[in-house]
Amino acid sequence: MDHFNYQHHALYAEGVCLKEIIEKVGSPCYVYSAATLTRHYQVFDAAFTDQPHKICYAVKANSNLAVLNLLASLGAGFDVVSQGELMRVIAAGGDPTQVVFSGVGKRPDEIAFALKHNIYCFNVESLAELDCIQQIAHHLNVRAPIALRINPDIDAKSHPYVVTGLKESKFGIAYEDAISAYKKASNLANIQIRGLDYHIGSQLVELSPFIEAIHRMNELILKLQSLGITLQHLDIGGGLGVVYQKETPPLPDEYARAILKNCPYQDLTLIIEPGRAIAANAGILITQVLYLKESAHKNFCIVDAGMNDLLRPALYSAWQEIIPIERLNEQEAIIYDVVGPVCESGDFLGKNRVLAIKQGDYLAVRSAGAYGFVMSSNYNTRPRIAEVMVKDKQYKIVRERETIEHLYRNEHIW
Repeated sequence: MDHFNYQHHALYAEGVCLKEIIEKVGSPCYVYSAATLTRHYQVFDAAFTDQPHKICYAVKANSNLAVLNLLASLGAGFDVVSQGELMRVIAAGGDPTQVVFSGVGKRPDEIAFALKHNIYCFNVESLAELDCIQQIAHHLNVRAPIALRINPDIDAKSHPYVVTGLKESKFGIAYEDAISAYKKASNLANIQIRGLDYHIGSQLVELSPFIEAIHRMNELILKLQSLGITLQHLDIGGGLGVVYQKETPPLPDEYARAILKNCPYQDLTLIIEPGRAIAANAGILITQVLYLKESAHKNFCIVDAGMNDLLRPALYSAWQEIIPIERLNEQEAIIYDVVGPVCESGDFLGKNRVLAIKQGDYLAVRSAGAYGFVMSSNYNTRPRIAEVMVKDKQYKIVRERETIEHLYRNEHIW
């Protein structure tokens, strides 16, 4: 469910007509719905009420300060993968003691920064990282809270670029090495074992991989308990998919029931790290039709947003719905490839889309609230675009559009 709907042929975000935002902010821009973000977070939180839990929003999905501030106000914790993301959480009013720090390449300075801010837990992805955390914690005279991220070798049945739980993945410690890794951690003076972590991938649309993964972790928890290694939490990661086209992912309550039914450890706090499932359908990308280029072979709708603004279609061949801001039906519907201005053949937002449009019209790319702006770049010396948050009948620019001068102000001529 989201709050982007047509009213009298015009597309609205909650109670705001998108044409009003375009007139003030310009094109292209991202628009987020606070009501949708709120609802998606609360649905996740309510789904796990039968067990102690933390919903730690995955900041990498959408790291705008307004998004993080809204989620923090709702009680969210956060899953971060860099010092920069942790600093964003703090700047947005989030509580660092409710932060888990994931990622395979944490730098020593990032680890020290996180320890100084008393984060809840590091999700440790290698023995080398564990040694590094021990050394830094010893130097700071603290005990570092950790969970080991274990790779269960489960196929998430998703796009290969977002599958993280196979043996071929760079993420986590191999399942067969988990016991020896926990034994090592338990003997390090400046390490405090807090939990067990796993994450098998993103955009999962079936329950079976989640269930298979938690069964493997149940076996591991039993072995750890037999060794006297106690855990406070089980971090089950994120990855629940969303509807982009015709997917039928489980709803959060169905996902939660499957997890809770197969997790016999009622005393463990569950940590859930949804990102896409909270943010994706809470945002759209607005773009203007610059030119229509039609021929006997192929029709192109050339818009002012490109792969530097929304990378998912070019990177993953991802499908996202593209709809007009106004449905006036004045034009004949034609099949177009919707392409951007970037000088790459891979620069497209959607292929073979049936659209009734004319030059100057505006389009909305739906499901753009996650992995949209955060993956944008300045390729072709294109400024990153504005972000807008809508709350009921009001809106606010929550990130100003960059200027071209911004892009080279830190450069120097020899």
